[in-house]
Amino acid sequence: MIETIRYIIDQVIGVLTTLSQTFRIWDVIDILVIALLIYSILSFMRRTSASSVIKGLLIVLAVAWISNLLHMNILSYLLRQVLQMGIIVIVILFQPEIRKLFERMGTTKLDSIFRIRGRVEGIEAAVSSVIDACYAMSKMNTGAIIAFERRVGLNDFAVTGVDIDARVTSELLQSIFFENTPLHDGAVIIRGDRLLAAACMLPLSSNYSIGKELGMRHRAGVGLSERSDAVVVMVSEQTGSISVAIDGMLKRNLSNEVFEKLLQNEMLLTEEKRNKKKKTHVKGKV
Repeated sequence: MIETIRYIIDQVIGVLTTLSQTFRIWDVIDILVIALLIYSILSFMRRTSASSVIKGLLIVLAVAWISNLLHMNILSYLLRQVLQMGIIVIVILFQPEIRKLFERMGTTKLDSIFRIRGRVEGIEAAVSSVIDACYAMSKMNTGAIIAFERRVGLNDFAVTGVDIDARVTSELLQSIFFENTPLHDGAVIIRGDRLLAAACMLPLSSNYSIGKELGMRHRAGVGLSERSDAVVVMVSEQTGSISVAIDGMLKRNLSNEVFEKLLQNEMLLTEEKRNKKKKTHVKGKV
C-alpha cells in the first residue's frame, strides 16, 4: 500500500516537473485570453435570442449521442452529416449575433479604455436633465427617444441626424421633441454631458418578442441597444409611459421611482466604477 502511494506521488511529481520545464508565461496569457473570449461570447449570446439556438444545438448533440448509443443507424448517419458541417451551420444560425459582436468590438471607443476623465458630475447633470424632461413629456404624451452613449461609439448613428453639440438641459430636450418641430422625429444621442445630435435614425430590432402594440420608436430603441451598450430611453406618444432598453432588453411602463433609479444606476454607478478602476490602474504604474 505504501509503495503504491509512493509510486503515485512520484508520478505526480514527475508530471509537475515536466510541466514546470515546458510551461511558459505566454501559455498562461494564452489560456486567460481564450477564457476571456469564451466568457465574452457566452455573455453576449446569453443576452440575445441566440441562447435558445444554443439549447437547440445541445438537444441535437444529445439526440446524436443517444442514436449512436442505441445503434439507430439512419438517424445517427443524418445527424453526423449535419454535425460535419458544424462551422457553416453555426455561421448561418448565429449570423446576426456574430455581426453584432464584431460591430461592438469595432466601435468600442479606445479613449474610454485608456483615458481617465472626470465626467461623473457632468453625466449626473445630464441624467438629471433627461429625467426631468421625460417626466414633463410623459405628462403631455410627447413621444421621445434618447440614447446615452457609453463605451461603444454611436458616431455612425449620430451622422444620420443634425449636429447639436450643446449642454444637455431639460428645456432643450422638450423643445426638440415638441410636436411638429423640425427635429422631433428621430432620436437624440447624448455623449457624456453633451447633446451630440438630434433627429438621428436608429436600427430597428428584428426581435419578434417585442409586443405588436409597440411602434417604431420602441423597436428603434431596442435595435440600438442590441448593436451597442447604449442606454436608450423612450417616452410613448400614445400612453406617455416611460421605457428603457439595455442590452436588447426592453423595460416597459416604468414608474418614476424605478426609472430614476435605473437610469442613475446604469449611467452614474457604472461610470464611477470605471473611473475608480482607471485611477487605481494609473496609480499602480506610477
